[in-house]
Amino acid sequence: MSHVQDKLIGSVPSRIVDVARLLVTPYEGRVAEYNIATWLQLPGLANLPVSLLVSYRDGDKRREVSVDHGKVNAHGKILLSGIARMPVRLKIEDMQVRLRSAVPAQSLVVEEFFVQAVELANSESLQAMA
Repeated sequence: MSHVQDKLIGSVPSRIVDVARLLVTPYEGRVAEYNIATWLQLPGLANLPVSLLVSYRDGDKRREVSVDHGKVNAHGKILLSGIARMPVRLKIEDMQVRLRSAVPAQSLVVEEFFVQAVELANSESLQAMA
């Protein structure tokens, strides 16, 4: 499943992965949701389309979900962000955020990288308002 042009942006530590509360959905079964955002510098990929995706292990299966797509700007920079909805049967392990591009990225500079379980963000903002 891994494409040669995939570049690893970062691995997500299990302490962040395990915080997500599993939502039960009628179609996908149990789903964990994460907010993911990253600022990247991609020299040589100016004006080209790229995709942000998450790959993970769930039991003996490797799965991947798409998070965002965008076009690298003229300066070779891009902000990609979105919510990763990750169906899970057993447990999410070895969660990795990756960049996919049609043209292989020669180099990748990660300026910012943020992952947070969605449920957590909701409960924190509720407390802030109380």
